[in-house]
Amino acid sequence: MSFITNIDGVPLYTTVAEAELWASQYNLTGHHTHNILGQIGYMGGTDHATITAAMNVGPVNTITPQQVRNVRINPTPTSSTSSSGGGGGGY
Repeated sequence: MSFITNIDGVPLYTTVAEAELWASQYNLTGHHTHNILGQIGYMGGTDHATITAAMNVGPVNTITPQQVRNVRINPTPTSSTSSSGGGGGGY
């Protein structure tokens, strides 16, 4: 996965597919964006409150090595319809 950084313990990725695959562990869907030093990153889940609540429960689905390989080989194109998550480092 193309990891950029963590924001409040939540990983930020370079592709929508990576972010949404991470989110699927917690039964989350969708994604939102963050701009870190001029680079747009994608975070799984639609907002931090939902993500935090899901992370407190813990993973409910397992990501397989095959899913990780597939997302690296065939990343989903970035979406212009994702919600914006704010500026560098914050949310």
